[in-house]
Amino acid sequence: MTNSIHLLDKLNRPLRDLRISVTDKCNFRCTYCMPAEIFGPDYPFLKREQLLSFEEVERIARIFSENFGIKKIRLTGGEPLMRKDLPVLISKLSEIHGIEEIAMTTNGSLLPRYAEQLRDAGLKRVTVSLDSLNDELFGKMNGRGVTVDTVLAGIDAAARAGLGVKINMVVQKGVNESEIVPMASFFKEKGHIIRFIEFMDVGNTNQWNLDSVYPKKQIIEDINRAMPIEPIDPNYEGEVATRYRYVGSHEEIGVISSVTDAFCSSCNRARLSAEGQLYTCLFASRGHDLKTPLRSGLSDKEMQSIVENIWSNRHDRYSEERDELTNSSAVKKKVEMSHIGG
Repeated sequence: MTNSIHLLDKLNRPLRDLRISVTDKCNFRCTYCMPAEIFGPDYPFLKREQLLSFEEVERIARIFSENFGIKKIRLTGGEPLMRKDLPVLISKLSEIHGIEEIAMTTNGSLLPRYAEQLRDAGLKRVTVSLDSLNDELFGKMNGRGVTVDTVLAGIDAAARAGLGVKINMVVQKGVNESEIVPMASFFKEKGHIIRFIEFMDVGNTNQWNLDSVYPKKQIIEDINRAMPIEPIDPNYEGEVATRYRYVGSHEEIGVISSVTDAFCSSCNRARLSAEGQLYTCLFASRGHDLKTPLRSGLSDKEMQSIVENIWSNRHDRYSEERDELTNSSAVKKKVEMSHIGG
């Protein structure tokens, strides 16, 4: 094992967080991620040979851990549980020296079937996406008519298995902002942290516009009016959620606000897509190909050098530049969230 280096980008941001997408497929068609009218029956999803194998994912994760000190990995999709035998990958990743925690973002629908296998393989935490407690509204938002109880059953299965659980709610103005307080109240009673996410302009298919953003300030006001809250310190440097605590308790919520309160200056995340592209920004137009050099027989040292070059030349700060870019006549094509997760 080599000694890890402290890798900084052009804006002196360290590489600390690796998110790995294992599939571009999903069994939901959420309107803000994979709208059904675009991702229909004939959509050209990645073929098996285009995906990184578990051995390739393991090797890249080991390079990131041993050379750059990455301690936490988050698995994403698409829906990661659509990838066959995912517990096998988690088991491989959990054996990498230096990896302290493996987490996963999921829609929760398949957790009743897999929660215990995931725990046994080494998964520590899940973040479950749920945008409403109203069946009709949630069914419309997930594009498949999936019921709220389906996701709640997944949340309960994860908790029973001993996995840490957080909830993500994407808030869209004019769609589900009325669900903010009911969701906050419900998960306060459940004892799970919920994070409210401003509707973001990820990808090219979700018909984003600024008028659809329900801002962090309003989210906080809505909750505080019903259940008083107070700000608390971040858990660690670069945490994307602004944390709040219900007054007089240890129960907390978070708000992720890349639109109205950009956090580019502290972003330390790299994202590996299912087909082996490394992205240095959630809103990137293109990635950096790791699969080709990986499959061409390059050594770990040579792969390390490629990653160093990518990160040391990184200067992304899309959220801070959003207004200028949005008003530009040039439309910037961005990678779809279904390829790199959230």
